[in-house]
Amino acid sequence: MTVGLNRKETRMALADYVHARGLKLGIYADAGNRTCSNQMPGSLHHEYEDAKTFAQWGVDYIKYDNCYHDGTRNRERYTAMGHALQKIKRPIHFSLCEWGQEDPAKWAGAYGHSWRTTGDINDTFASVTWIADLNNRWGRYAGPGRWNDPDMLEVGNGGMTMDEYRSHFSIWSLMKAPLLIGCDLRSVSNRTLRILGNKEVIEVNQDSLGVQGRKLRSKDGLEVWAGPLSDNRVVVVLWNRSELRALITAVWRDFGLSPNTPAIVRDLWKHKYVSMNKRDRLTASVAPHACKMYVLTPLQS
Repeated sequence: MTVGLNRKETRMALADYVHARGLKLGIYADAGNRTCSNQMPGSLHHEYEDAKTFAQWGVDYIKYDNCYHDGTRNRERYTAMGHALQKIKRPIHFSLCEWGQEDPAKWAGAYGHSWRTTGDINDTFASVTWIADLNNRWGRYAGPGRWNDPDMLEVGNGGMTMDEYRSHFSIWSLMKAPLLIGCDLRSVSNRTLRILGNKEVIEVNQDSLGVQGRKLRSKDGLEVWAGPLSDNRVVVVLWNRSELRALITAVWRDFGLSPNTPAIVRDLWKHKYVSMNKRDRLTASVAPHACKMYVLTPLQS
């Protein structure tokens, strides 16, 4: 006997299937009359109705876009959905995607859990560097449960080199950005999977301290990015945005350590220890558009 399911039952069955495998279910919606495809209805003026529906379907994550709206302020339209989601009983991660137009880092944390700080990314190194710099401005507003979102990962889409993709993944992880895979998983290469599946880099992104790393120094495209991690550790990225191989140096004072403090240095892309007793500074030769990523564990001197 064949049993027919209505649309609501089908969506709930999908949620049960996803949750049974320890995964979360996401949905795409819009703070306008239609979604950005111009094919599906948005949630403008129907926020509470849609929030209840999403909860009934078992949704865990909502990306809320900003197309085809009525011209009212972004904050007004996004807080309407934020309030609606706060009224329902189901916890749902609310990802505000208003493209950074009204500086959401300053206000979105009261209504949601992550927010786009920039316009759309594209699969070029120029886009990655531009967006990284924009997102870097808002680091002090982020923290556990409230994250700056510089848009999805382009890793694996084919427009950049593997070095550029490793830099992209490293900086997004250091900035505690949501790591949303943006390539087609049906055709992803093993080299791409090795980047997206680097557990040591992902652990930096998911560190319990939840502090967004930031750019500390930049000169002629040679940059030092760093941030604190749990257990008094430090993540450091030496990023070469220039067109030539170059030496990049991070000194202990860059991230608040005494020059005499010894540290264990772990290379997160080579998956090996660089030093068990490094002091004062760390220097590496970095290829064009590539980076080196380390975790420093200070020792008692």
